Amino acid sequence: MRLILGSGSPRRKELLAQLGVVADEIRAPDIDETPIKGELPRPYCTRMAREKAAAIDVADDEIVLCADTTVALGRRILGKPENAGQAAEFLIQLGGRRHSVITAIALKTPNRVWERDVVTIVKMKRLSDLELNAYLASNDWVGKAGGYGIQGPAGAFIPWIQGSFSAVMGLPVAETATLLQAAGYPVFGGDQ
Repeated sequence: MRLILGSGSPRRKELLAQLGVVADEIRAPDIDETPIKGELPRPYCTRMAREKAAAIDVADDEIVLCADTTVALGRRILGKPENAGQAAEFLIQLGGRRHSVITAIALKTPNRVWERDVVTIVKMKRLSDLELNAYLASNDWVGKAGGYGIQGPAGAFIPWIQGSFSAVMGLPVAETATLLQAAGYPVFGGDQ
């Protein structure tokens, strides 16, 4: 069985490697990621993973893995910032508060789709102007939901999490392993 990673994220590729899994091919889907008016973060995230999987054709000998990570402040979805100004807004809003990071997974074969979502609670400290400006200048916020990546310099701003660290990075490793095994795909270096 061939594994297709439906994501161009280098982090998801690295996290799969923790399971001894290397995707045979990467096919990043191009879908509209605009939330529907009034859509809540968790259903939005699940819908994005499902739509990404639906956008990728799967052959009889293939399994497609797609995921979406969403940062939520209450009922508000904080997507990927369009510019440094929006990244600064997000980081200021998150500062000193707890927020949710939701990662949804969709695993698809020609006959079935498996889905799972994982919610992690994250606390970000309130950033000084110096910390905020240095982080924005690093450009680490580019392309990251909520304007930060926990695995980079912004990890220094996160004193506490409850849940899955790997899910905050973009792919919950334990849940992904369970879904792959349920679909009959070997993990941890099994015969591929």
